[in-house]
Amino acid sequence: MPIQKVLVVDDSKTELMFLTDLLQKKGMQVRTAENAEEAFRRLAEDKPDLILMDVVMPGQNGFQLTRAITRDPLYADVPIIMCTSKNQETDRVWGMRQGARGYITKPVDPAELQAKIDALN
Repeated sequence: MPIQKVLVVDDSKTELMFLTDLLQKKGMQVRTAENAEEAFRRLAEDKPDLILMDVVMPGQNGFQLTRAITRDPLYADVPIIMCTSKNQETDRVWGMRQGARGYITKPVDPAELQAKIDALN
């Protein structure tokens, strides 16, 4: 099933605008959330086909949020790709252990992101 609806979770308005624009140009519907609380509200309103997750956010971080989402039976089937400035191999491994299906470091390369999305389809 092709990915149509994407939830982007990031506390940076610049990143939200960049990723939203990028995904909309590919014909996807995008919703955004700036923190964990807002992300869970968006999930309950309209289950996405994919979540792009930042790591460094106030309150619950992206690792914690990814773990919470992937362990929730309602959302465990929604793939998560982490998009973060945390570029250490240990960060990538930890993100994947939390349930992420992909890991991209910022600045996000549009071709790399598209390849990760295509791999999920």
